Amino acid sequence: MAERWTPKTWRNLPIQQVPAYPDAEALQAVEAQIASFPPLVFAGEARKLKASLARVAAGEAFLLQGGDCAESFDEHSADNIRDFFRVFLQMALVLTFAGGSPVVKVGRIAGQFAKPRSSPTETIDGLALPSYRGDIVNGIGFTDEERVPDPRRQLMAYRQSAATLNLLRAFATGGYANLDNAHRWMLGFVKDSPQSSRYQDVAGRMSDALRFMQAIGINPETHQEVRTTDFYTSHEALLLGYEEALTRVDSTSGDWYATSGHMLWIGDRTRQPDHAHVEYARGIRNPIGLKCGPSMSAEGLIGLIDQLNPENEAGRLSLICRFGADKVAENLPKLVRAVEREGRKVVWVCDPMHGNTISAGGYKTRPFERVMQEIEGFFGVHRAEGTVAGGIHLEMTGKDVTECTGGARALTAENLRDRYHTYCDPRLNAEQALEVAFLTAELIKRERAEIERPRLDAAE
Repeated sequence: MAERWTPKTWRNLPIQQVPAYPDAEALQAVEAQIASFPPLVFAGEARKLKASLARVAAGEAFLLQGGDCAESFDEHSADNIRDFFRVFLQMALVLTFAGGSPVVKVGRIAGQFAKPRSSPTETIDGLALPSYRGDIVNGIGFTDEERVPDPRRQLMAYRQSAATLNLLRAFATGGYANLDNAHRWMLGFVKDSPQSSRYQDVAGRMSDALRFMQAIGINPETHQEVRTTDFYTSHEALLLGYEEALTRVDSTSGDWYATSGHMLWIGDRTRQPDHAHVEYARGIRNPIGLKCGPSMSAEGLIGLIDQLNPENEAGRLSLICRFGADKVAENLPKLVRAVEREGRKVVWVCDPMHGNTISAGGYKTRPFERVMQEIEGFFGVHRAEGTVAGGIHLEMTGKDVTECTGGARALTAENLRDRYHTYCDPRLNAEQALEVAFLTAELIKRERAEIERPRLDAAE
């Protein structure tokens, strides 16, 4: 591990996106209390995820990462968690069968409470108040009382994360993740979709495969793999005092791990190499994500990779690219070439959400066609460079919201007001998320064919 690093060394460096807490003593007391709480996740789980991500880096698996833009205290319910998990399972099933690739499942959940903001204040009708920074910091209501950063919210975030993880673990191992369940749900989606004919072939082949498995005795009763799944959590490591409080030494290895989530990422606004967020992330042994936007240079990226993954460990670092549909072809190739030239081991992930936000009808939204254009551009660059398109990173929900336009039901700007429920950024609804899975599966299948063709030719 890096020399002279401790969970506190980030405090000696400049930092961006810090809430202005009015009571420093209250903040310290809350952080001390959280430091005494049990870990939310365990080092062995993070190591298992890292091993799975190493397979993704090698082109032997695919990463599906997704969830809420910002979790809220008000919408924390078993039904919401169940609906999200159900859609996520369906997406993973589609990607596995149609793409012919194992899927590593990582949710933006049980910790995704803090949000970076472009401005420290928000002004409405001439009144300026602190910006909403996520429920872990302040409230979304536009009042003085709501917008004052309150450290006690960190206690609420911890408890909600613990409860959410408890339910997710039950879903993943208690039978809800049964392959037959996910398949039945997926068939219902295909039947009801306006694009039913496009997805029917994939659905039919999946049904045939499951019938064959059952015929030879592979079923939930005889094989645990059919009724359980591995599911991991992730969030942006933005509120470093909270992260420090949940950073613990693993008793088996002696290494430091963040126990707030299995995978943490650094945002595009906080990736300065000499600042606090990079300093914190370089010392923990969890898998780390790094958001890469249009301002990322090839030289800057290599420098950050060397800081965050000095041992060049496969599965340690995922580069989550968020350029925008019209910028991916211009910006991604130079980064891919630099990483390949330097021999760095990374997972390449496409975030097609953050670079494609527009305003329509008075709402922030993301056109579905732009989301898919960026994913297609991402795969196209990797196909041209001979590298691996490793995964997708989505802001999505299991609910029938109307926050992103387009998709099979062709939502328009006029539809946005119907069910626009997000606390921050627009999310794909359940149907749109499944559409992304089907369309991405076609791209994965094409990519795998490109990889296999040279091997087959050599064998002949």
